[in-house]
Amino acid sequence: MGSFSIWHWLIVLVVVLLLFGRGKIPELMGDMAKGIKSFKKGMADEEEKAEDARTVEHRADETVEPGVKAKKS
Repeated sequence: MGSFSIWHWLIVLVVVLLLFGRGKIPELMGDMAKGIKSFKKGMADEEEKAEDARTVEHRADETVEPGVKAKKS
């Protein structure tokens, strides 16, 4: 049981071409590339949202005494 010869690879290639057709393989690869690109874009969007969530702004102008409800403006 050694490595495959050139004839083995040619037979596999012919079977793949018969199953999927000549135009279907580039279409599948294009769809895969689009999926990878959208995955990377989604990951970048998640990082931006995480960075935005880390910045917290608060107002120290209004102090609220314990037991007293704050007024909504």
